[in-house]
Amino acid sequence: MPVTATSRDETIAILNDRCRLGLDRTARILITRSCLGTFANGSMADGLIAQAQLMAAARRHDFAEADAMVRDRGQFEFRGATVFFKIDYYDLALDYGSENPADAGVTTRVLTIMLREDL
Repeated sequence: MPVTATSRDETIAILNDRCRLGLDRTARILITRSCLGTFANGSMADGLIAQAQLMAAARRHDFAEADAMVRDRGQFEFRGATVFFKIDYYDLALDYGSENPADAGVTTRVLTIMLREDL
């Protein structure tokens, strides 16, 4: 049975949710230096707390219908600032873009949490 665009998008959305929720052990989750620095208040403890809170906020993100197709990007308010997240698809070595983001066997997902100036 051929793969339709809808079923492919649904598969990508499920894999993206697993990445965002921290269930994909091969995924990478990055928080940009400027984003973390904005909320860390200069101390390591504050940085760790901010990191955990940012990741929790991305996990709780509720997708609107307009951006829910593959659920690879979103934004949320955090401590008075708008924070963005984006999932990119790479090959297993993280050298090139993935040829098939719907195939977890050939794709490493990278979730980046950032501020507008990092876009």
